[in-house]
Amino acid sequence: MSNEAPLAVVLVSGGLDSMISAASAREAGYRLLALSVDYNQRHRVELAAARRVAATLGAERHIVLPLDLSAFGGSALTDDIAVPKDGVGEGIPVTYVPARNTIFLSLALGWAEAAGSRDLFIGVNALDYSGYPDCRPEFIAAFEGLAEIATKAGVEGEPFKIHAPLQHMTKADIVREGTRLGVDMGLSWSCYDPAPGGVHCGDCDSCRLRAKGFEEAGIADPTVYAVRP
Repeated sequence: MSNEAPLAVVLVSGGLDSMISAASAREAGYRLLALSVDYNQRHRVELAAARRVAATLGAERHIVLPLDLSAFGGSALTDDIAVPKDGVGEGIPVTYVPARNTIFLSLALGWAEAAGSRDLFIGVNALDYSGYPDCRPEFIAAFEGLAEIATKAGVEGEPFKIHAPLQHMTKADIVREGTRLGVDMGLSWSCYDPAPGGVHCGDCDSCRLRAKGFEEAGIADPTVYAVRP
């Protein structure tokens, strides 16, 4: 890709959604700066997936930034709280990490401004998801407005665009999009509570949503589950 192509900072967690979001940025003609956050999450195995994804998509640089959110706790992903295994329920589950996407987008915004990029990509989804408040369109729109008044670039007339290409897709739509983009979705990781042997547990919300997406899309699921969802 030409060095004259615009840069985008893409948040790459290692999960399926962030992989497809980053692949969408690549297809749109952006050069990729991939950002992952090592927040001492229970499923730190996803960082290995993030490295695979960033390399596969040809990111010019991939930063894995240490930021230990377990110091705050308050989530089954950062604290000594059991990951729910009884299906996707009503309300906001305990796997919600307080202000996680606000924190991640703030970090991505800082790197984007420093690198001269005005485009950020995040793989949030507001249809087949666990009910997290920081995955909603209202949040993305509000953060974009914040970026305009919180940065030198923004106040000097160079606003940032927060791209959320999967925002209104079902999980099945996302799987179909991954197939269309030709990415190896087996490189991604979704499970919140990895089973022995380094496989997806099959019981947590994230595993259930992932399996549901492949099933409804009618596409073979490359994921190895300890228990089939």
